[in-house]
Amino acid sequence: MSEENRQEGILAGIESPADLRGLSVQELEQLAAEIRSEIIETVSRKGGHLAPSLGVVELTLALHQVFDTPRDKIIWDVGHQAYTHKLITGRRDRFETLRTYGGISGFPKRAESPYDPFDTGHSSTSISAGLGISTANEFKGLHNRVIAVIGDGSMTGGMAYEGLNQAGHMEKDLIVVLNDNEMSIAPNVGAFSSFLSRKMSGKRFVNFRKDLETFLKSIPGVGENILNIARRSEDSFITFFTPGMLFEAFKFKYIGPIHGHRLDRLIETFQNTLHIPGPVLVHVLTVKGKGYPPAEKDPAHFHGVGVFEIETGTPARAAHPPPPTYTEAFGDAMVELGEKIPELFAITAAMPEGTGLNRFSQTFPDRFLDVGIAEQHAVTFAAGLAAEGLRPVVAVYSTFLQRAYDQVIHDVCLQNLPVVFCLDRGGLVGEDGPTHHGPFDLSFLRILPNITVMAPRDENELRHMLFTALKQPGPVAVRYPRGAGTGVRLDSDFREIPIGKAERLREGSDLTIFAVGSMVVPSLAAAETLEEKGIHAEVVNVRFVKPLDPALADHALGTGRVLVVEENTRAGGLSGAVLESFNDSGILGNIAVRRMGLPDRFVEHGSIDVLRSLCGLDAASIVEEAEHLFP
Repeated sequence: MSEENRQEGILAGIESPADLRGLSVQELEQLAAEIRSEIIETVSRKGGHLAPSLGVVELTLALHQVFDTPRDKIIWDVGHQAYTHKLITGRRDRFETLRTYGGISGFPKRAESPYDPFDTGHSSTSISAGLGISTANEFKGLHNRVIAVIGDGSMTGGMAYEGLNQAGHMEKDLIVVLNDNEMSIAPNVGAFSSFLSRKMSGKRFVNFRKDLETFLKSIPGVGENILNIARRSEDSFITFFTPGMLFEAFKFKYIGPIHGHRLDRLIETFQNTLHIPGPVLVHVLTVKGKGYPPAEKDPAHFHGVGVFEIETGTPARAAHPPPPTYTEAFGDAMVELGEKIPELFAITAAMPEGTGLNRFSQTFPDRFLDVGIAEQHAVTFAAGLAAEGLRPVVAVYSTFLQRAYDQVIHDVCLQNLPVVFCLDRGGLVGEDGPTHHGPFDLSFLRILPNITVMAPRDENELRHMLFTALKQPGPVAVRYPRGAGTGVRLDSDFREIPIGKAERLREGSDLTIFAVGSMVVPSLAAAETLEEKGIHAEVVNVRFVKPLDPALADHALGTGRVLVVEENTRAGGLSGAVLESFNDSGILGNIAVRRMGLPDRFVEHGSIDVLRSLCGLDAASIVEEAEHLFP
């Protein structure tokens, strides 16, 4: 790095990880400070995953300093902690475009950089992916290293242990870094166990141990027995001072816990792993939000955050404050219904704040459970509650319910148990991109027997749908979008909506628009524009994707032209259900039908408004599509 770049700041001279390898520990510490400042400045303007990325700055620098990336592969579990990784792997000049349409993703993406060997966005996948990459490289005769960085939260997902079990069984070369920002360990014990791990994983000690094992094995008759006793003694000694017994049981060499913000210790530890064969787990203790006091104080809030003021950490004030979000409306309704329904039980998979269940958890702590990142368990646990007469509500993001699809089928729908799935983030979610969009739920749920699937047009209807769902004898899914509601007045009471009954919101004689969920409001706006053009459009709030209202056929025959609008993939969604229904009733040939929905591809990241426009799901696009029905 040139002297000029050093004067501008160290980060300005980092074009790739190779530039780190000539830096001293003191220079790396200065670089860490510059990176934290860059991340805080950018996220304050763009929003993003702040606390996770601030917590792994030193860890990221140490990994890239020791390992030969991109030849060596680093896989970031979930990936919301990868901002430092992006800054030092040739993407600093594009960091300002983070999470904007056409800019860099907030998550690792193979298409974005050779330093991103695997796309991530959902948790607990890194160990399995890393083992696959390591196995493939060995098969090809390559000798590069594979490092999976996984957080303690992701270790609540069962898939992580499936990966650990297989890796230990295969004895493949794989380094797992456990980024632990929750575990508390007594300072003296922690310091001693860290010292033990670093010294007992050093090259000299490892070579001595190999030589000793070879010598003992050579002693006829008793050598192997002595070796087994020595191994047991060493394991007992290490695990007495460390929490590594579990990982040793998986046949991983355990190292740690290591101070995650001490670059000297991190570098020494990772250098020691270079000569240890087989699976290794390095346990690193970090502070989520490190270096930014508001994030350290409230890491849950700053896990994923919108635009904020750096000085205070408070959200930036909008000129016109938006109405309450669908998530808030759901959370408030759950508290109200919790007062009325003593059997109501709320379940979330590590997302109490994200799903709006904070107040419920505080008000009814004995009727709330956060199961961790374990969606499969959450669904089957809810099924068990329902089997014994309770009324469980599983609050989950649409994209994460995909992880528990078999449990929805086998443990809930097959038994026709009254579990309510409240699917937040249905449709496009915006800046988090394709790993977090929820475009498939209407399609994969409506094909299941026994389940009722509905989507509210606004936050007030969400309240009534939740109440209705809790009245049903079988499984129900209520699907709603991310972000602000429409601002309608909320009814003070609850009312039950007739199952399978659509609602005509606007009369018209030329065209019928069937809309569901988030597409109802733009469809009403489009109808007003069409009226100005001399086209009288009827708008029907379908509400129920399953069961479908048979009266939709009458609405369609009344105008002879139908436009179906949904924020779901067109494959198998509402429009598919409408076409199937019309075909089965024999009226399809008498009606002109056009369909609007999300395309048959994974939609990139960007603001929701931008993405809806690009996907043709705003009011202007609805007008344009409707006009195609009038040649």
